[in-house]
Amino acid sequence: MSDDHTHVQEFFSARAAEWDRRFPDDGPAYAAAVAELGLREADRVLDAGCGTGRALTPLRAAVGPTGVVVGADLTPAMLEAAVGAGRDRDGWLLLADVTALPLRSRSLDAVFGAGLISHLPEPAENLRELARVVRPGGVLALFHPIGRAALAARQGRQITPEDLRAEANLRPLLAGSGWHMTSYTDEAARFLALALREG
Repeated sequence: MSDDHTHVQEFFSARAAEWDRRFPDDGPAYAAAVAELGLREADRVLDAGCGTGRALTPLRAAVGPTGVVVGADLTPAMLEAAVGAGRDRDGWLLLADVTALPLRSRSLDAVFGAGLISHLPEPAENLRELARVVRPGGVLALFHPIGRAALAARQGRQITPEDLRAEANLRPLLAGSGWHMTSYTDEAARFLALALREG
Protein backbone atom coordinates (compact mmCIF):
# COMPACT_ATOMS: atom_id res chain seq x y z
CA MET A 1 0.00 0.00 0.00
CA SER A 2 1.37 3.43 -0.91
CA ASP A 3 2.05 6.15 1.66
CA ASP A 4 -0.89 8.10 0.18
CA HIS A 5 -3.24 5.19 0.83
CA THR A 6 -1.89 4.63 4.34
CA HIS A 7 -2.41 8.32 5.15
CA VAL A 8 -5.99 8.24 3.82
CA GLN A 9 -6.80 5.11 5.82
CA GLU A 10 -5.31 6.54 9.01
CA PHE A 11 -7.12 9.87 8.57
CA PHE A 12 -10.55 8.32 7.98
CA SER A 13 -10.18 5.41 10.40
CA ALA A 14 -9.68 7.87 13.24
CA ARG A 15 -12.85 9.79 12.25
CA ALA A 16 -15.20 7.08 10.99
CA ALA A 17 -17.26 6.54 14.14
CA GLU A 18 -18.04 10.26 14.50
CA TRP A 19 -18.24 11.21 10.81
CA ASP A 20 -22.01 11.33 10.43
CA ARG A 21 -22.44 13.13 13.75
CA ARG A 22 -19.92 15.78 12.71
CA PHE A 23 -21.82 16.52 9.49
CA PRO A 24 -25.49 15.76 10.28
CA ASP A 25 -27.05 18.20 7.82
CA ASP A 26 -25.44 17.08 4.55
CA GLY A 27 -28.24 14.72 3.46
CA PRO A 28 -30.21 17.22 1.31
CA ALA A 29 -27.02 18.33 -0.47
CA TYR A 30 -26.18 14.71 -1.32
CA ALA A 31 -29.71 14.08 -2.60
CA ALA A 32 -29.65 17.22 -4.75
CA ALA A 33 -26.28 16.29 -6.26
CA VAL A 34 -27.43 12.73 -7.02
CA ALA A 35 -30.54 14.15 -8.73
CA GLU A 36 -28.28 16.05 -11.14
CA LEU A 37 -26.67 12.81 -12.33
CA GLY A 38 -29.83 12.07 -14.33
CA LEU A 39 -29.86 8.42 -13.32
CA ARG A 40 -32.64 6.18 -14.62
CA GLU A 41 -34.35 3.04 -13.42
CA ALA A 42 -32.00 0.04 -13.63
CA ASP A 43 -28.82 2.11 -14.06
CA ARG A 44 -25.55 0.92 -12.49
CA VAL A 45 -23.71 3.44 -10.34
CA LEU A 46 -20.57 3.51 -8.18
CA ASP A 47 -20.11 5.71 -5.13
CA ALA A 48 -16.31 6.01 -5.30
CA GLY A 49 -14.79 6.61 -1.90
CA CYS A 50 -18.22 6.15 -0.35
CA GLY A 51 -17.13 6.65 3.26
CA THR A 52 -20.10 6.07 5.55
CA GLY A 53 -22.38 5.67 2.54
CA ARG A 54 -24.32 8.92 2.73
CA ALA A 55 -24.95 8.89 -1.04
CA LEU A 56 -26.16 5.29 -1.18
CA THR A 57 -29.77 5.98 -0.20
CA PRO A 58 -30.39 8.71 -2.82
CA LEU A 59 -28.50 6.64 -5.40
CA ARG A 60 -30.75 3.62 -4.68
CA ALA A 61 -33.84 5.83 -4.94
CA ALA A 62 -32.62 7.09 -8.32
CA VAL A 63 -31.95 3.68 -9.89
CA GLY A 64 -34.79 1.80 -8.23
CA PRO A 65 -34.86 -1.81 -7.09
CA THR A 66 -33.55 -3.14 -10.42
CA GLY A 67 -30.53 -0.85 -10.49
CA VAL A 68 -27.08 -1.62 -9.12
CA VAL A 69 -25.49 0.58 -6.45
CA VAL A 70 -21.92 -0.12 -5.30
CA GLY A 71 -20.10 1.81 -2.61
CA ALA A 72 -16.32 1.36 -2.68
CA ASP A 73 -13.95 2.64 -0.01
CA LEU A 74 -10.36 2.02 1.05
CA THR A 75 -11.04 2.32 4.79
CA PRO A 76 -12.69 -0.62 6.60
CA ALA A 77 -13.83 1.60 9.49
CA MET A 78 -15.83 3.81 7.13
CA LEU A 79 -17.57 0.79 5.61
CA GLU A 80 -18.30 -0.50 9.12
CA ALA A 81 -19.92 2.85 9.91
CA ALA A 82 -21.99 2.54 6.72
CA VAL A 83 -23.21 -0.89 7.85
CA GLY A 84 -23.92 0.49 11.32
CA ALA A 85 -26.10 3.18 9.74
CA GLY A 86 -27.98 0.52 7.72
CA ARG A 87 -26.80 1.88 4.39
CA ASP A 88 -25.67 -1.53 3.20
CA ARG A 89 -29.38 -2.13 2.48
CA ASP A 90 -29.14 0.43 -0.33
CA GLY A 91 -26.04 -0.88 -2.10
CA TRP A 92 -23.20 -3.35 -2.15
CA LEU A 93 -20.24 -2.25 -0.02
CA LEU A 94 -16.83 -3.05 -1.43
CA LEU A 95 -13.50 -2.69 0.35
CA ALA A 96 -11.51 -1.50 -2.64
CA ASP A 97 -9.07 1.09 -3.88
CA VAL A 98 -10.82 3.34 -6.39
CA THR A 99 -7.48 3.79 -8.17
CA ALA A 100 -7.58 0.09 -9.20
CA LEU A 101 -11.20 -1.04 -9.22
CA PRO A 102 -12.13 -4.73 -9.39
CA LEU A 103 -14.87 -3.91 -11.92
CA ARG A 104 -15.27 -4.69 -15.61
CA SER A 105 -14.56 -1.97 -18.16
CA ARG A 106 -17.63 -0.02 -19.28
CA SER A 107 -19.81 -1.79 -16.72
CA LEU A 108 -21.30 1.32 -15.09
CA ASP A 109 -23.56 4.19 -16.09
CA ALA A 110 -22.25 6.69 -13.55
CA VAL A 111 -19.75 7.41 -10.79
CA PHE A 112 -20.42 9.65 -7.80
CA GLY A 113 -17.40 10.91 -5.87
CA ALA A 114 -17.99 12.98 -2.74
CA GLY A 115 -14.83 14.67 -1.47
CA LEU A 116 -12.88 12.25 -3.63
CA ILE A 117 -10.53 14.23 -5.82
CA SER A 118 -8.40 15.70 -3.04
CA HIS A 119 -7.60 12.15 -1.85
CA LEU A 120 -6.51 10.73 -5.21
CA PRO A 121 -2.74 10.09 -5.23
CA GLU A 122 -2.40 10.43 -9.03
CA PRO A 123 -5.49 12.42 -10.10
CA ALA A 124 -5.11 12.11 -13.89
CA GLU A 125 -4.37 8.39 -13.77
CA ASN A 126 -7.05 7.76 -11.14
CA LEU A 127 -9.73 9.65 -13.11
CA ARG A 128 -8.78 7.50 -16.12
CA GLU A 129 -9.49 4.43 -13.98
CA LEU A 130 -12.96 5.81 -13.19
CA ALA A 131 -13.46 6.43 -16.92
CA ARG A 132 -12.46 2.83 -17.63
CA VAL A 133 -15.39 1.41 -15.68
CA VAL A 134 -18.00 3.78 -17.15
CA ARG A 135 -19.67 3.33 -20.53
CA PRO A 136 -19.23 6.09 -23.16
CA GLY A 137 -21.77 8.80 -22.40
CA GLY A 138 -21.87 7.85 -18.73
CA VAL A 139 -21.61 10.50 -16.04
CA LEU A 140 -19.12 11.46 -13.33
CA ALA A 141 -20.09 13.74 -10.43
CA LEU A 142 -17.36 15.23 -8.28
CA PHE A 143 -19.15 16.65 -5.24
CA HIS A 144 -18.63 18.23 -1.86
CA PRO A 145 -21.47 19.43 0.40
CA ILE A 146 -19.75 22.80 0.82
CA GLY A 147 -17.83 24.90 -1.69
CA ARG A 148 -14.08 25.35 -1.97
CA ALA A 149 -13.89 28.60 0.03
CA ALA A 150 -16.07 27.28 2.85
CA LEU A 151 -14.07 24.06 3.02
CA ALA A 152 -10.76 25.94 3.11
CA ALA A 153 -12.09 28.16 5.92
CA ARG A 154 -13.25 25.09 7.87
CA GLN A 155 -9.74 23.65 7.54
CA GLY A 156 -8.06 26.94 8.47
CA ARG A 157 -6.34 27.45 5.13
CA GLN A 158 -6.56 29.59 2.01
CA ILE A 159 -7.52 28.43 -1.48
CA THR A 160 -4.41 28.23 -3.65
CA PRO A 161 -4.16 28.53 -7.45
CA GLU A 162 -3.02 24.88 -7.52
CA ASP A 163 -6.35 23.63 -6.07
CA LEU A 164 -7.41 20.74 -8.33
CA ARG A 165 -11.07 21.69 -7.87
CA ALA A 166 -10.59 25.14 -9.41
CA GLU A 167 -12.39 25.12 -12.75
CA ALA A 168 -9.25 26.19 -14.64
CA ASN A 169 -7.43 23.14 -13.27
CA LEU A 170 -10.24 20.61 -13.18
CA ARG A 171 -11.51 21.06 -16.74
CA PRO A 172 -8.19 20.11 -18.46
CA LEU A 173 -7.52 17.40 -15.87
CA LEU A 174 -10.83 15.75 -16.71
CA ALA A 175 -10.32 16.25 -20.46
CA GLY A 176 -6.97 14.47 -20.29
CA SER A 177 -8.55 11.58 -18.38
CA GLY A 178 -11.40 10.64 -20.72
CA TRP A 179 -14.07 13.05 -19.42
CA HIS A 180 -15.77 16.17 -20.78
CA MET A 181 -16.90 18.60 -18.09
CA THR A 182 -20.50 19.69 -18.71
CA SER A 183 -21.17 21.83 -15.63
CA TYR A 184 -19.29 23.39 -12.74
CA THR A 185 -20.74 24.86 -9.54
CA ASP A 186 -18.69 26.23 -6.66
CA GLU A 187 -20.92 27.96 -4.13
CA ALA A 188 -20.85 28.29 -0.35
CA ALA A 189 -23.45 25.52 -0.05
CA ARG A 190 -21.86 23.00 -2.43
CA PHE A 191 -19.28 22.05 -5.00
CA LEU A 192 -20.41 19.98 -7.99
CA ALA A 193 -18.64 19.24 -11.26
CA LEU A 194 -20.35 16.98 -13.78
CA ALA A 195 -18.60 15.30 -16.69
CA LEU A 196 -19.48 12.87 -19.47
CA ARG A 197 -17.39 9.84 -20.37
CA GLU A 198 -15.94 10.40 -23.82
CA GLY A 199 -15.47 7.76 -26.47
